[in-house]
Amino acid sequence: MTFLRSLCLAGGLLLAAAAGAQSPHGLLPEERAGIMPRYLLQDPNGRSVTHEDFHGRFQLISFGYTYCPDVCPTTLVEMAAILKRLDGDAARVQAIFITVDPERDTGKVLKTYTEFFDPRILGLTGSPALVRRTADNFRIRYAKVREPGNENYAVDHSAGMILLGPDGSFIKKFAFATPVDDIVRELGEILGTASRH
Repeated sequence: MTFLRSLCLAGGLLLAAAAGAQSPHGLLPEERAGIMPRYLLQDPNGRSVTHEDFHGRFQLISFGYTYCPDVCPTTLVEMAAILKRLDGDAARVQAIFITVDPERDTGKVLKTYTEFFDPRILGLTGSPALVRRTADNFRIRYAKVREPGNENYAVDHSAGMILLGPDGSFIKKFAFATPVDDIVRELGEILGTASRH
């Protein structure tokens, strides 16, 4: 699984580099990153959920899957720690985990998985086509990886967390393995700035 972990890390770092790349003056952050923060998926109860359902709240989004051996559990442990550290401000942030393995990650499976880390983390799934469209919108790469003669598979995917603003616009991408202290400090500054406007 070290190879898969390396791929996930590389994907996250490449996406982070793209998000921070210099672009022509006047472009919106999401245009600079090539990210279109739009999705139409389902919550664990089968209800449709879109990026517009959290208007007025920040969204902290990660992509992954429940069978992930290390990168995804690490990300969700960090996401839970961020929510805990934000304390009262955590109510202004919706943490979201979007599966890239919709064939196995049913709503029930996702609910059990995310609640293990923190009940405030919302797991979202959908048809393979809708999940693919969402991932493409967020510039998340993923692909099944099968070992010869083995029916089971892993999913190589981009890692990290993406922050959307209260209006649903892209703010930034936190690369995988960004220290929780750094994310909490930056989120605190962003939340503080937003509350003053």
